[in-house]
Amino acid sequence: MVWWKAAALMLAETVSLGILSIPSVFASLGMVAGCILVIGLGALATMTGYMIGMFKLRYPQVHNMADAGYILAGPIGREVLGGAQVIFLVFVCGSHVLTGLIAFDTITAGASCSVLWAGVSALICMALTVPRTLNGISYLSVGSFISILTAVIITMVGVGVIGHQAPVEVTSSLSFASGFLAVTDVIFAYAGHVAFFTFIAEMKEPADFPKALYALQIADTTLYLIVGVVVYAYTGANAVSPALGNTGVTLRRISYGIALPTIMIAGVINGHVCAKLIFVRIFRRADGSASRHMTSHSAKGWTTWVAICVAIWALAFVIAEVIPFFNDLLGVISALFASWFTYGISGVFWFHLTPRDAFWRTPWQRAKTLFWGAVVLAGAFIMVAGLYASITSIVQGALFFFCVGSTASCADRACCAGYRDGSFPSPFSCVSRALV
Repeated sequence: MVWWKAAALMLAETVSLGILSIPSVFASLGMVAGCILVIGLGALATMTGYMIGMFKLRYPQVHNMADAGYILAGPIGREVLGGAQVIFLVFVCGSHVLTGLIAFDTITAGASCSVLWAGVSALICMALTVPRTLNGISYLSVGSFISILTAVIITMVGVGVIGHQAPVEVTSSLSFASGFLAVTDVIFAYAGHVAFFTFIAEMKEPADFPKALYALQIADTTLYLIVGVVVYAYTGANAVSPALGNTGVTLRRISYGIALPTIMIAGVINGHVCAKLIFVRIFRRADGSASRHMTSHSAKGWTTWVAICVAIWALAFVIAEVIPFFNDLLGVISALFASWFTYGISGVFWFHLTPRDAFWRTPWQRAKTLFWGAVVLAGAFIMVAGLYASITSIVQGALFFFCVGSTASCADRACCAGYRDGSFPSPFSCVSRALV
């Protein structure tokens, strides 16, 4: 696979869902903070992505995060990072199923049960995941990028035709939890790093990876800025996530129809990377060499591969049905995994690649040591703060649906009223005091 095919895969995998939450980020944080976050986190993602490429060149045998974990911390590191990568990718697949559900439901105007559309999305993605190499999927990735680009252009034209819906704020005042939930959406928008090792492993010239990385980062940062600024400029605080829902009914249905290929293909890429990790783990020999089932079309190899694909998308379907809150799902995923795969782990890679006696050797080396140490700490902070923000948002959402129920008791209604008017500092205290 040449570098431009890798770039196409990376664009399809990264931009597809990430771009859909950007306008709502601007609505939450304001124009200035939104632009600063998109540019700043994009620049940092470029540096951390480059470090992943350097780690791969140093250790050519690395094909996934599990292999990197083994180099860093032996068998325990392999199990921890491998398990985290599988869980993360399955959740991302679930997010694609959920977005597919929203797309089909919008296109058909709710003509069928949402569970049906979730099942259809999962089945389509599962079928497209069956090919065992990424080279063929790279051609589909070009169509995937064109698909999402066309859909967001239609959305921007649509909001422009509707006109200004609400005032635009330069800055915004909101709670820490709400603000950081928006930050995790931007982090998720740059969360393609988890698959970089797999992409590099299939490149003819791994040394060309920086070309693919720079193409990805220039394209996605530019797109996020343009879409975020334009859609927010017209919708203001009314911006919703997914972004395609900001237009009128007709254009919304058209946008989702055009975006369907990227929703599916990007999900397939993530599903393929997840399946490849499990498949390689099963059939790689103890000495690290590949068994014949990995390199030939054996019945056992194909049966195992298909079974893995079915299992991944079955789990993704369940996740899509259990967590039906788009932004909250992105927040939980970003907090737990993207915080490390996109940022923190690259700092660990740098410390592993750099001799200890070189950390403080020169002023420039000291600056790099402090920078990559800060990256590791940033990964830890994003995980903790992001989990707090996501859990708070989920609890508030659950409380809202609980409150509007027609069968709420007197104590329940008192709880809701007190929480809405600010009498209770948090949902937990609201519930406890209302029931006393």
